[in-house]
Amino acid sequence: MTATSSTPSVDPLTTGAPSGSSGRGRGTLPRTALTAIAPAVWGTTYVVTTELLPPGHPMFAALLRALPAGLIALAVTRTLPRGSWWGKAAVLGVLNIGLFLPLLFTAAERLPGGVAGTLAAAQPMIVAVLAVVVLRQRLSGRRLLWGLVGVFGIGLVVIGPSAALDAVGVAAGLGSAATMALGITLTKRWGRPEGVSPLALTGWQLTSGGLFLLPLTFLFEGAPPAFDGRAALGYLWLGLIGGLLTYALWFQGITSLPVTNVAVLGLLSPLVAALLGATVLDQTLGPVQSVGFALALASIVAGQLPDRRPAPARS
Repeated sequence: MTATSSTPSVDPLTTGAPSGSSGRGRGTLPRTALTAIAPAVWGTTYVVTTELLPPGHPMFAALLRALPAGLIALAVTRTLPRGSWWGKAAVLGVLNIGLFLPLLFTAAERLPGGVAGTLAAAQPMIVAVLAVVVLRQRLSGRRLLWGLVGVFGIGLVVIGPSAALDAVGVAAGLGSAATMALGITLTKRWGRPEGVSPLALTGWQLTSGGLFLLPLTFLFEGAPPAFDGRAALGYLWLGLIGGLLTYALWFQGITSLPVTNVAVLGLLSPLVAALLGATVLDQTLGPVQSVGFALALASIVAGQLPDRRPAPARS
């Protein structure tokens, strides 16, 4: 495997062409559409977890989603970190994978309906605040407002009158939103080393996150559960499609688009989960849910619009 140095980011998924060599002239719409695939696919996590996977093993599910896919990415790209990127890849892997995934699966198992999705919808607002602290960006009141609209819309879609709140599930849902938000912000700040593809960066993070999960999984959950063909299919979907492919698209979007624009795309995940609940699990979407759906979509669209502010005068 080859080693790389830490410099600005690159564009293609499997090559190392400089990011400035293409894309600006094409606009951001194609990159936004590709990035949106990731949270849309992640919206299948709830139905796959509840319908296909053995219950009570969220860390094992997270481990199988991360480590095999990460090793595949390393084998394909044959690229290892170098210098400070060993530490950066470890930090990003723990935040984006090692902590986020088990918290996500725990929330999906312990919270009914889409309560977990509503908690996760707070992520864009957390990113907006972290962008001020970590990226030194100006706080956007408009983005915070639309973030609140998005959370409210998701709440209308997925929280029913009989939704019960489990303390552990709520803590896991909020924790997953916070860790992913910090991971997104640091991914934007550190960028990508020159000559390193998004697939290689994805492999670093999936592998480091999986290695972080490996001892913890056996410590807290013991031996792996017995699973049948349906569960194996679910694990393959979550690992190859919901892990390797989508994270590569996600990290590509973070490094090439404004971080707050990318974060608000995460609202697609609970919306897709709600649609799958209506089509697969025979759940219904009434007038209130339809209004919430429209509000959430409006928040996503508004989140892609640039802030229209005059440039400060220079002396």
